[in-house]
Amino acid sequence: MRRTDPDPEGLSRFVERFASELVEAGVPRMPARVFAALMASEKGQLTAAELGEQLQVSPAAISGAIRYLTQVSLISREREPGSRRERYRLHDDQWYLSFSRRNEILLRWESTLRTGVEAVGTESAAGRRLEETLDFFSFLRRETASMLDRWIEHRDQRRREGGAG
Repeated sequence: MRRTDPDPEGLSRFVERFASELVEAGVPRMPARVFAALMASEKGQLTAAELGEQLQVSPAAISGAIRYLTQVSLISREREPGSRRERYRLHDDQWYLSFSRRNEILLRWESTLRTGVEAVGTESAAGRRLEETLDFFSFLRRETASMLDRWIEHRDQRRREGGAG
């Protein structure tokens, strides 16, 4: 049997559990809770008031979390038509975009590591360490790009078949 209405207690447990997982991965606690609440919302978007009510936290806590999540491009702000209120929403293809951005960061790190290798030389222990790190990041970036391409193919195939994203 499929649920049509969310179970408020189950939803709350999920949000807190997913937020805890995000915290363990390095996301600050309140942004993790806000992000988890947005992930679990039907439309993937909520107002600050809705977030505050659901999470039982102050507007200031929501504001700080929103600032963090927009700075790291995990969510975006949208003005409600005809209103001064803003809605906060997840991006379409959220995880794809997140990993694509990580690849851009890896590319910048590779460039910086190259200058480090040139500065200390490849014959030194530091140079070898920097060079191996550069090689690892380069490998990771290439493999992630290939994996992201495969994800698009997989996602599109599932959509054609009528399955979930």
